[in-house]
Amino acid sequence: MNSISLSRYGVAVYLITGLLVYSLFTSGTVNAAAGNQPLQSRMSQLAERGSLELEGEVINSTQFLPEFYRQRDYRLAWNAHMDNARALSDRILSSHEEGLVPADYHAAAIQRLLAESSGKRLSEARQVDLDIMLSEALARYAYHLRFGKVNPQRLDADWNMQRSFKGQDPVVELQAVIDSADLEAQLNASTTQLPVYKQFKQALASYEAIRAAGGWPVIPEGQTIKPGMQDARVPLLRERLQITGDLSTAVANGSSEYDAMLEEAVKHFQLRHGLDADGVVGKGTLAAMNIPVAARINQIRVNLDRARWVSQDVPETFVIVDIAGFNARLFRNGEVVWDEPAQVGKPYRKTPVFREDMTYLELNPTWTIPPTILAKDILPKMKKDSSYLQKKNMQVLTQDGKVVDPGTIDWSSVSAKGFPYIIRQTPGPHNALGRVKFIFPNPHFVYLHDTPSKELFNRSSRAFSSGCIRVRNPFRLAELLLQDQDGWDRSKIDSAIDSLKQQRVSLTEPVPVLLLYWTVNVDADGTVYFKEDIYERDAKVLAGLDGGFKFDAPADSPAWLK
Repeated sequence: MNSISLSRYGVAVYLITGLLVYSLFTSGTVNAAAGNQPLQSRMSQLAERGSLELEGEVINSTQFLPEFYRQRDYRLAWNAHMDNARALSDRILSSHEEGLVPADYHAAAIQRLLAESSGKRLSEARQVDLDIMLSEALARYAYHLRFGKVNPQRLDADWNMQRSFKGQDPVVELQAVIDSADLEAQLNASTTQLPVYKQFKQALASYEAIRAAGGWPVIPEGQTIKPGMQDARVPLLRERLQITGDLSTAVANGSSEYDAMLEEAVKHFQLRHGLDADGVVGKGTLAAMNIPVAARINQIRVNLDRARWVSQDVPETFVIVDIAGFNARLFRNGEVVWDEPAQVGKPYRKTPVFREDMTYLELNPTWTIPPTILAKDILPKMKKDSSYLQKKNMQVLTQDGKVVDPGTIDWSSVSAKGFPYIIRQTPGPHNALGRVKFIFPNPHFVYLHDTPSKELFNRSSRAFSSGCIRVRNPFRLAELLLQDQDGWDRSKIDSAIDSLKQQRVSLTEPVPVLLLYWTVNVDADGTVYFKEDIYERDAKVLAGLDGGFKFDAPADSPAWLK
């Protein structure tokens, strides 16, 4: 992931917090006697029936719209702001550029009514219908920009990041957008300011252009293609890589020889798709090349929505772990200052997605075996090999910390449920947590830590752990986190580690840690990286993106909106 600049983030959050409820009563010039009754009648029907069909569009904001217009004394909201109505129409027609679905915002019906109104005056009833559709379209679109279309809490019980109106009155903000001098600018300010979001949009546009041009060819299966070989599929391979920019389009070579230039292009493709960059076109590389462009577009769309999920309360200094990307980064003042590969949980021991604050580091940590690993790993191995604990430098302790001789325990009769002891690995280079761990207290017992299994960082796919995040170069991370604390320079850190003495070092300020799941990444230069969906989470997000509109009220919504 590229650097995320957040210096103007607070302003954007303020502007987007409330695009959904309470009304300023400053717009609408339709005569009350002429305008109130049809609109009030529509709102009564909506509240009573639970939905309303207008121009073939289903209106289902049964709480928001009636309250919005009630607070306006049932005066139309848009008739004095038709320029903004047209700007909104243009924006929702192009909402596919953000991975969204224009039909969610009544795009076709609004466009049709606006076109009709430009040539003749609409009837009063159709003016009312247009006003209602515009108001709901703006509310829906603003809600999606603010929170994402898909609610992550519906997909993941571990999700704990905020979805909040920040105490703002959403309808007041909605009317403010309607009344604004530049609705387009207001909506742009309403979009997350994370640069990764803009880069995802650029990637989506690039792949949409590829689809519009016909996509890329399917390369037939066959023997593995290696550098120097002759193969009839090589011209097709060259064409495929030119389309996605892995091979320069200036190369026009119809030869069937797999030459050095093509080899470098294949390596570039493999690097972008999380494959071993060996230049060999085997089954895995061929399968990645033959994934249709439509599937790649949907993958980008899914991650655009994920970017919208985390648009609130990201500070200037924080750690992001990209689980699917096997990567961890420390951001300071919006810039990446530490960027290292990570090892994450195996598919059957998934690293959870959540946010907590890091509060301290532990040098020369011990490792207390958590219940899941005790049940699934340690006890079965101990029952097979009575010397297993000794080989792994593990001790058996009572609940009050007294050492127990493992030879005095009948391991064949114990189980993880109600296990009366604690098993702990002693500090040192052999320890599964390495020489330092970074603690952000959480109910999952997940943290960042060093590891003795450093050779695994060289793998392209790094789902090896039992849920925690193993990071490369953890001492540099410790140095950066402690750089503002008196005396804690690299020399002192190294000395403390060399002592083999377990030591806790508290941070002067908590550092938020965000464990996220991204299956697409875009570099600052626009290079798009696709990652394996190791936990198979993309499909549910995509189904939500392509499904109908659902409103999930944030926790701080007005009572009538819940």
